[in-house]
Amino acid sequence: MKCIVGLGNPGKKYEKTRHNIGFMVIDHLAANNHWELKQEKFKTLYTIEHINGEKVLLLKPQTYMNLSGEAVRAFADYYDFDIGDFLVIYDDLDLPPGKIRLRQKGGHGGHNGIRNIIDHFQDKSFKRLRVGIGRPDVPMSVIDYVLGTFDKEQLDSVQESIDKAAKACEAWFERPFQEVMNDFNQ
Repeated sequence: MKCIVGLGNPGKKYEKTRHNIGFMVIDHLAANNHWELKQEKFKTLYTIEHINGEKVLLLKPQTYMNLSGEAVRAFADYYDFDIGDFLVIYDDLDLPPGKIRLRQKGGHGGHNGIRNIIDHFQDKSFKRLRVGIGRPDVPMSVIDYVLGTFDKEQLDSVQESIDKAAKACEAWFERPFQEVMNDFNQ
């Protein structure tokens, strides 16, 4: 079983913000494969698909970013899968727009959604797909920046990274994660 979790905040107000790039990747991945996240359980929108005989879940927690671990943990307990079966997609200030980075495990790097998942599992060994949003060009708070929308000049790069991230997820359906990392982290 594989579970791909896109992090973001629910509601129209946050829909196109930098912090919701995890949701954007999940939506793009679902659209590419003609899937719909219409089911609701444990404060999460989700779908269950079958690929090559394996169950694949796509999740968009609706708990707000800083409480993402609640929903992810509830799914893990209900479906009885291991933290190593998760791939969590989220925004990264330290990567420029257009760049993605996959990792086998790691710390939270200051990201509160990842911190909450680690706190709920007491384990850091889940896969990550970081999608670059860059840092602000002008002095502003991190909160204002991540809850803001992308600049027009960033949109092409952002769409490129969303597409690349969705392709990395699709590659993971077919191949070991280490191989996917080697291909997409170049």
